[in-house]
Amino acid sequence: MASQNPDIIWRMKYYIWTEGCQMNVADSQRVASALEHLGYHSASRAEEADVIVLNTCVVRQSAEDKAYGRLSSLRPIKKQRPDLVINLMGCLVGVKGNPKVAERFPYVDVFSPPSDPRPLVEYLLRRDGRDLEQAEVALRYALQDEDLTLPAEERGNLVSAFIPVVYGCSHACTFCIIPYRRGVEKSRPPQEILNEARALVAQGVKEITLLGQIVDRYGKDNPDYPTLSGLLRRLQQIEGLERIRFLTSHPNWMTDDLLDAVAELPKVMPHIEVPVQAGDDEVLANMRRGYTAEQYRRLVEKIRARIPGVSIATDVIVGFPGESEAQFQHTYDLLAELKLDVAHLARYSPREGTVSARRMADDVPDEEKWRRFRLLEELQETIAAEIHAAYLGKTVDVLFEEPVRGRWKGRTPTNKLVFVESEADLRGKILPVEITWTGPWSMQGRLTQPA
Repeated sequence: MASQNPDIIWRMKYYIWTEGCQMNVADSQRVASALEHLGYHSASRAEEADVIVLNTCVVRQSAEDKAYGRLSSLRPIKKQRPDLVINLMGCLVGVKGNPKVAERFPYVDVFSPPSDPRPLVEYLLRRDGRDLEQAEVALRYALQDEDLTLPAEERGNLVSAFIPVVYGCSHACTFCIIPYRRGVEKSRPPQEILNEARALVAQGVKEITLLGQIVDRYGKDNPDYPTLSGLLRRLQQIEGLERIRFLTSHPNWMTDDLLDAVAELPKVMPHIEVPVQAGDDEVLANMRRGYTAEQYRRLVEKIRARIPGVSIATDVIVGFPGESEAQFQHTYDLLAELKLDVAHLARYSPREGTVSARRMADDVPDEEKWRRFRLLEELQETIAAEIHAAYLGKTVDVLFEEPVRGRWKGRTPTNKLVFVESEADLRGKILPVEITWTGPWSMQGRLTQPA
């Protein structure tokens, strides 16, 4: 195909729709960076774009349905504008591809596995008749090394960023589709992670969150790599980096050494995300989680003893196959007892290819799943309100991220959401805030010193 006029290419725009986890957010960021190094600019609406990327999630049926809905909505746009490039990316494609989706949506031009912008970059360069060596340049600036460049709209504005440190997962809980869609567990080289962190800090980022399906297992697949605690100690040394977080942990891999690192390192925030998923031992065994409710209870006690003032978040699935009312009550009672800061709740939905979908009947009615979901939601609202109420009148350090509806949004070290009214530019600043109001989901306060 004949080469396009460079001036025309420079005016071309991209639009990225992202659904799902923080890993997808990080992946989309790198796709945007690669496109901008090819001369594309961000569009505010899909209808304005020359390249549309749908970065998808399939952890829940609702997320997969959203992806299908977005794909279907693009059909008339593609029909009107055949030159429009549609890129389907992420877990709906998976590491092995998805022929069924390709057959169902023949107007999709490029299919990309999770965390890989290369197929789209190479497609665009071939289409435009440009040298494929340029792909290496664009990808170098988009992938995870010292050359990482944030998209233009985020450069100097992004305060908190995600850094993937472990791709894929090899644990294979019976309900989880991630190992099938993102592949086996693979840790990234530590120097690559450190370089990326430095590059982000140089562009204004103050806080990084390390990501992994089981982030505690970082380095377990490579004897030459440090443990997660060792990686945290190296990141602690980066000048200009103010805060470090990590997620998601697993009860079986939360080591004393890791807890020591959180307790000892000033930049590592006292916030742990460690899912329980259920409070009944039989359900946990059916999920293939590898621990009991009592072991989880003891872990929470250990975390709180080692890290005073720590906040703990968990994940819970209601309505897992075979879950009886009594078994659900065990989960309810465990959450009521532990009083964790955050509980991410989900209703079970079978994912094609998983063990639970193949071998277990989805026998809890949807109405009952919703009832259990709402009971836990109400419980957690009460717990969170009580925890936040203890902050009233206290002064905490808040890292401010961005203005939202006339107020500045920020977070405490324990990841509590705080809003403050101020006409000053607070972006990226850590300032003491006296908490003047608390609710179950956020808090409000006032600055105790000039910004």
